Amino acid sequence: MQNNLFKSRFTRIQKESEELITRKNEEVFSTNGIYTRYKNPVLTREHIPLHWRFDFNPATNPSFMERIGFNATFNAGAIKWEGKYLLAVRVEGNDRKSLFAIAESPNGIDNFRFRERPITMPQSDVPDTNVYDMRLTKHDDGYIYGVFCTERKDPSAPEGDTSSAVAAAGIARTKNLNEWERLPDLISTTGQQRNVVLFPHLINGKYAFFTRPQDRFIDAGSGGGIGFGLSDSITKAIVKEETIVDPRIYHTIYELKNGLGPAPIRTDKGWLQLAHGVRNTAAGLRYTLYAFLSDLEKPWIVTHKPAGHFISPLGEERVGDVSNVVFSNGWIADDDGKLFIYYASSDTRMHVAVSTVKQMLDYCINSPQDEFYSSASVKRINKLIDNNLKFM
Repeated sequence: MQNNLFKSRFTRIQKESEELITRKNEEVFSTNGIYTRYKNPVLTREHIPLHWRFDFNPATNPSFMERIGFNATFNAGAIKWEGKYLLAVRVEGNDRKSLFAIAESPNGIDNFRFRERPITMPQSDVPDTNVYDMRLTKHDDGYIYGVFCTERKDPSAPEGDTSSAVAAAGIARTKNLNEWERLPDLISTTGQQRNVVLFPHLINGKYAFFTRPQDRFIDAGSGGGIGFGLSDSITKAIVKEETIVDPRIYHTIYELKNGLGPAPIRTDKGWLQLAHGVRNTAAGLRYTLYAFLSDLEKPWIVTHKPAGHFISPLGEERVGDVSNVVFSNGWIADDDGKLFIYYASSDTRMHVAVSTVKQMLDYCINSPQDEFYSSASVKRINKLIDNNLKFM
């Protein structure tokens, strides 16, 4: 009887898993015309391979129970590699620990499959309690770098405090996305670091980082926003000075915190950038995404920045482990200009939105900027209305 139970459960679960992975994704008509969402998430916890979760031995698991549970798949770095669309996914177990795993797709919108094993990330001298949110950068020096948040318990926390933590930017590199070399964590003089992104080119012979300095693990405190700094070395990365690229501003979508998402994309009009902004609400923190352009020669100077959010959580995206959140740290620009924007919703699942570099440049350059007052917003709307009345 137990053997029959094993077989029936195994057969059903395997069939449902394959149907989920091979399900064709569907375009959702885009009202805004800037990007197109897709109906289904590209990755969920149900996409995690069965052999990571179940003991396949009928003798030790006669009821085919799940032995290792997983909670979420989210906040993935992205890269085009050997003709496939690859995501370096943050996979969170039921034990709350996160790990990295590569999932790949032939078309970027569906049929994502995880590789046989998750990434075995080498440990630093001080072991990480948790690692997450890897940004991938293909650098001029020949390596692919993964820069991620490494979390450890705060050694100065008072006795009995089991939640205070310290965040730093971990750095690892690879040439095949299988074997990774761990480098020392980034050293910064401006406090804790999260949401750090390696720029793909050297600047004045130095490695360049977009940073997000903050006083504490959660709160930005005196941290001024998205920063930018240089390091003489990548094998011992030290950023001594940071220039604020994009500051936090009162009564905006990035009032409380902001941080860069994926590595920027070079265009003939400047560096295309994607970031997240955080504001506080009566229901808690709200995360949205916004886009901007920075100067080609001086990527720390913002040249165009549309007002407000670019992508916000909609419908079912608003519900999850940490609700009312969208977050992105990965996108892929194809040679033909098609742009795949990978974003997570509510710290639970991964989605894709598709645009083009041309559309994004149009959006960034020709959309009005925020002037930070309600009266200015009304004036901006009336200007558009006046222009449109000529065509009505």
